[in-house]
Amino acid sequence: MADIQKVTQATFKEVVTESDKPVLVDFWAEWCRPCHMMNPALEELAEEFDGKAVIAKVNVDEERGLGAMFQIMSIPALFIFKDGEKVEEFVGVQPKDTLKAKLESFI
Repeated sequence: MADIQKVTQATFKEVVTESDKPVLVDFWAEWCRPCHMMNPALEELAEEFDGKAVIAKVNVDEERGLGAMFQIMSIPALFIFKDGEKVEEFVGVQPKDTLKAKLESFI
């Protein structure tokens, strides 16, 4: 089973910017109900893209520096990174198919 990577300030560079695969990063918080609504879709994407893309989560309450760096104003915020650069951004709950299609376009 593919895991969703928990990303911290200390691991962001290694997991996200240095990845040779596209990375979907979910900026979320424990208290955010819409964020929890995204979990099933993210888990399915982690399975479907195992070995082809990375699915990661950043808890903005625990990682305020990353939230500030990416100017997260509203969550869930989902960013896709490719070759270390942010190439796509979504705010709010997104359909799994939307995220899947975008991820596929960067593989």
